[in-house]
Amino acid sequence: MNNTAKWMRILESLCTAAALGCSGEAKAPSGFENSGAQLRSGSSQKPTTTPQTSGTTNRLQAVSPVDENVVWASGVGGTYAVTTDGGNHWAAHVVPGAETLQFRDVQGVSAKVAYLLAAGPGTDSRIYKTEDGGASWKLQFQAPDDPNYFYDCFAFWTPNRGITMADGINSTGHFPAIRTTDGKKWKPIDLPPAQKDEGAFAASGTCVATQGERRAWIVTTNSRVLVTEDGGNRWAAYSAPIAGGTGTAGLFTVAFRDAQRGVVGGGDFLGATVLDNFARSKDGGKTWRLTAKAPIPGAIFGLAYAMDNDEDRGEDSAPKNVVVTGPNGAAWTPDEGDTWNSLAGLTGFWAVAFADEHSGWLVGTQGRIVKITF
Repeated sequence: MNNTAKWMRILESLCTAAALGCSGEAKAPSGFENSGAQLRSGSSQKPTTTPQTSGTTNRLQAVSPVDENVVWASGVGGTYAVTTDGGNHWAAHVVPGAETLQFRDVQGVSAKVAYLLAAGPGTDSRIYKTEDGGASWKLQFQAPDDPNYFYDCFAFWTPNRGITMADGINSTGHFPAIRTTDGKKWKPIDLPPAQKDEGAFAASGTCVATQGERRAWIVTTNSRVLVTEDGGNRWAAYSAPIAGGTGTAGLFTVAFRDAQRGVVGGGDFLGATVLDNFARSKDGGKTWRLTAKAPIPGAIFGLAYAMDNDEDRGEDSAPKNVVVTGPNGAAWTPDEGDTWNSLAGLTGFWAVAFADEHSGWLVGTQGRIVKITF
């Protein structure tokens, strides 16, 4: 099956599946209470959640805090939203000429500067940049008019250095991934060879993570983790113990809190029970160990450490709080997956990101935004 068409149909099917919370009113499937996840209640670190008004009813799929005040979000229908006061007031707009596109990733740089990634087959995959707070957008990259090209997510080391993941092309066996070193032009890079029908899930904009000046991790539908330590010049491929490769299952999301310690989330978004969905690495992504299952049926779409992405504080002082989310629920762990706490009432949220160890945001269906505070 053509990868790009497959992922587009798969992701769009989520909004016709009642069990996956596209209306924001879904309930967890039966058997949730017996998932086997270790739950912890009454933690002194229990976060609070506060709904905010985004200004749109379009599904939001990605969120990128710059700091505790400036946050960008993006979604379908060519939509983006931005706040400069921590979410007390959001302004939502549509990029001119992009009304039919799905902005499945966003990278905020400042109140004025941001990037948007549109995911879709062929020329629907694009990268835009604004330098005036959204008053105008410049098209920086557009994929060839070939449905085999489908771009999924991006991440940045600096305001001008970033990398974009794309689905593998079966006929050539490669990923047409690209990177920028000047914040203007995007050029091809070589990843490890793509396996058959291997790609990434364009669900939350977190299939790529960067850390420090040159490290990055990419997670794939075949449950592989691609790792670079030199800004994308050379890569290695490793496996994580979460089932994948079916077209609906695999790794969806990755985050690292320092050069060695990170987590991945995944599952099967058509699954009705809680599967093995969370794993942890202590060696930079070379090896992975399953933790307790996050109490979310189906799949984890997005996850994030409650910390500033620019921090690198090491084992002793780095925060261990991680928030995970997906169409069927959200949860948080204070210890990188050993124990879990459900976040009641949060279904239909696709992405989560933090400005620092205290303030984060979840975004999802019907333009919903929730601020989460530790």
